Parts: sequence; structure tokens; C-alpha cells
Amino acid sequence: MDFRLDSLTLAEAAATKSPALMVLVADGFEPGADALSALIQRALASGDFKTEAGALLSSYGAARVTAERVVLVGVGDASGPQVRKAVAAGVLALRGSPATSLLLCFAQPADAAAVRAATLGVAESCYAYGATKGKKNQKDQKKAPPRLTDVLIGVPDAEPVRDAFRIGVGIASGVELAREWANRPANHATPTMLGEAARDLADLPRIDCEVLGPKEVAKLGMGAFQAVAQGSKEELRFIVLRYHGAPKSEAPVVLVGKGITFDTGGISLKPAPEMDEMKYDMSGAASVLGTFRALAELKPAINVVGLIPACENMPDGGAIKPGDVVTSLSGQTIEILNTDAEGRLVLCDALTYAERFKPRAVIDIATLTGACVIALGGVRSGLFSPDDALADALLAAGDRALDLCWRLPLDADYAEALKTHFADVANVGGRPAGAVTAAKFLQRFATEYPWAHLDIAGTAWKGGAAKGATGRPVGLLVQYLLAQAGPDTAKPSGKAKSAKKAKSAKARRA
Repeated sequence: MDFRLDSLTLAEAAATKSPALMVLVADGFEPGADALSALIQRALASGDFKTEAGALLSSYGAARVTAERVVLVGVGDASGPQVRKAVAAGVLALRGSPATSLLLCFAQPADAAAVRAATLGVAESCYAYGATKGKKNQKDQKKAPPRLTDVLIGVPDAEPVRDAFRIGVGIASGVELAREWANRPANHATPTMLGEAARDLADLPRIDCEVLGPKEVAKLGMGAFQAVAQGSKEELRFIVLRYHGAPKSEAPVVLVGKGITFDTGGISLKPAPEMDEMKYDMSGAASVLGTFRALAELKPAINVVGLIPACENMPDGGAIKPGDVVTSLSGQTIEILNTDAEGRLVLCDALTYAERFKPRAVIDIATLTGACVIALGGVRSGLFSPDDALADALLAAGDRALDLCWRLPLDADYAEALKTHFADVANVGGRPAGAVTAAKFLQRFATEYPWAHLDIAGTAWKGGAAKGATGRPVGLLVQYLLAQAGPDTAKPSGKAKSAKKAKSAKARRA
């Protein structure tokens, strides 16, 4: 999707040729003398339209408006969450239309948060999975979102919000990639295929990739990671991505993404209902891929390493058994009391591997526990960290990116549940505080650097009628990395065209 940003008044928007025009109207709208203002004023006066977020009024062939289809959308107070909600409703109103281009115009001045929310809202609402669908289904426009290929966002004054727009476009590209890979069925997203996807990212600016196979992982001594993979015919892969945005002397941020491409639970087999959703157990890995895609677009001045331990958790004759003891890369031994607690086993070796980069911070991202879903639902990701500064930075990034998280405790007493007579640590601690004890397990392997754990089990995908990956927490991670890189580090991408390269409003009206 090609996004552009330009300065447009309502009068200019009314005169711009476009198959579809979406006008975002906030509380306290002040009309001008143009045709769109007159349309909005009449609609408000009649009571057929309100400015509350998500309220809609559609028209076709409006008088003195060049665009064929016009959708008025209320955005409430025009805050980021309100704009995002409104844009989703507006895109839904265009579902089934033949429009492939959209002019999205703010009826009043828009701040950076509103512009970024609008950009992300359009991209997310227009996403449609199609990798494994037949051509006939791909063409079913009545059920699929509009196939927009070109979106122009118009605001009264574009320059103050241009950086926010660029960041929104960059994050949108990363979210889309994360959703695409997380949505793929396990036979179309094997560890080998994930490695290939990572190698494809190395074709982008400033990114390098290395993919290790079973022999290299065995040589390293990643016994916990190997143990999870040994029940599957699919070979494991350990993916190492590097983004070079700063001098080599600057310590990187390391992102560790859980890459269980399918999780049966192993010998501790999961219940059959909804087991198909365990293809989403590599959503942490997908979020790392998406974050690197966004980094290539935005080019911030920071070094980032991405680590993805990728494998399947299957129950064949060679699978690990409850009670088995394995030795991790750190040298710590682990008693596997539940083979369905496999994510922490692959992550612990990756966290130890991260030490070699002498990182400024390490953040692991994982669909780790059902307990976190019970605690926080699908609204906020769980955040665990013993480092207050790192936790505060991630909380702030989530708030700004509208990709929320919530900090949960890591008290030392919770580690008591992980004690065992037969190894250094058990991999589970019982049902009470399951999300916390899982984080306490990981903490044992992350003592050499500032560390945070994001449990995205409740936020990485939606079930039911809306089943599909969300792409979270790409927005949070990218926003955090941009903040660490400092101001003015996001560069224009090829798709986020500058005002000089974009066509002028006058030329488009002609």
C-alpha cells in the first residue's frame, strides 16, 4: 500500500478526484464555506451524523464534491484511540466497494498521535490474509476488506506531523509482515520457512541474517532448545538477525522471539478444541521479523539483534517426557515437569546466547502462558522486568504506540514454586501465578543485562469470528527502539513520500 501525506483544506479535499473520500470529524467541528463543511453541518443539524468515535454517514455523488463516495466519520476528541476506532469503522463502510484509492482527510487540525493512528488504522483494517487461499476466494470483494493500493492522508498542515506519519507507515509495514507469518498454517510456516523469511529481510538496508541448523545448535550446547525440537521431523532453526543503525561500538538491543511454529503440547498433549490456533505460538518470532521490517523502513540510529529459536513441539517416540532432565546452554539443568511449557525452554537458551552481544537491554516476546490471558485478556500484554527504567520505557512506548502492556510482579518468593529435588530448576511451578512463575524461570537466564519479558499470549491473535493475528507488539517494540535511538532518527521510506516528491493538491485536482 502506497501512503502519502499532504496539506489539504476541506475545500481542496472536496475538489480532489478520488474514488473514495473519508472525512474525520471531531467534537467542536467549526465549518467553513466549502462544500464538505456544508455537508457535515447539515448532517449534524439533522441528527443523522454525530461526532462520537465511529459514527458514520455515507453518501454517493455529493453536491460539489469530486469524490464519488464520501464517508463522514466521527472521531470524538481526535485522540489516537478514538481516531483508530473511527478509521476502522470507515474502512468497514467501504467494504465491497470497487475503490482502490482513498483520500482520508481531517476536518480540523490533527496532531501527531491522530495522524499516526489514522495511518495504522487504515493499514490494519485493509489487511487481508491470502497466502493459502484459492484465487476465487481472493477475488471475493464482498467479504474481504477493500483492496486499497493508494492512500492520501490530508491534514490542514502536514509538516508538523510528517515524522509521525513516516513512523506510522514504517510500523504498518512491520505489523503486516508479522500478521502474515503468524496467520500462516504450520505447514506453510515451518522453522525452515521462517529462516528463509529472515534471509529475505537481509535484502533490506542495514540488515544481516544468519540461520543456524541442528548441528550448529548442538555444538553450541543448547540442550533445552534441542529437547523441545527432538519430537518433530521438522528441523529446528536458530535465526540471528542484525540491524546496523549505529557504530559497531554501540551496544545493541536484543529482541528474542519465541518461534514454536506449532505447539501440540508434546507428551503433555493439549485438548483438541482450538488446537489449530497453536500455529500462533510463533507470534513472538513474527513480531521480531516485523520489527526488523519496520527498522529497514525507518532507519533509526541504533543497533538491534533479533534472536529466534524456531521449532515444533510434537509428541512422537523421540519427544521429551515429563520428568526428563536437560542441560541448558547456561549449564543449568532443568526438570521438564510439563512438556507443554516448552516456550520457556527454547527462550532460556536464546537468552543465554544473547550475552555474547554485550547488550544494552534484552527483551523477549512470547505467547507464553494461558495464565496471562486470564489476568489481562486481550487488551494489554504482560510485562515483567526487574529493571524499573526498562519497564517504564516499554510502558511509555506501548502507550504512545497504542500497543498497551501492564507490568506484573517478579517477587523473589515466586521462585519457590520452581524448586525441584532432581535438577537446578523445574520448568513449571503449578497453576497459581502461572504467568509470574514462567517469567521467574526466564529471569534465571537473564542476569547479565537489563531484561524484560513480554507475555503476548492474550494479545498476539484473536479467536472466534475475528480469528487472526494482530501483529502485536510490533508497534510497542518499534516505538521503544525509536525512543532509545533518540529524536530525528526516522528517515523517509520509499513508500512514505515527501511533500516534494508527492503530487501537489493542485495537480491532483486538475
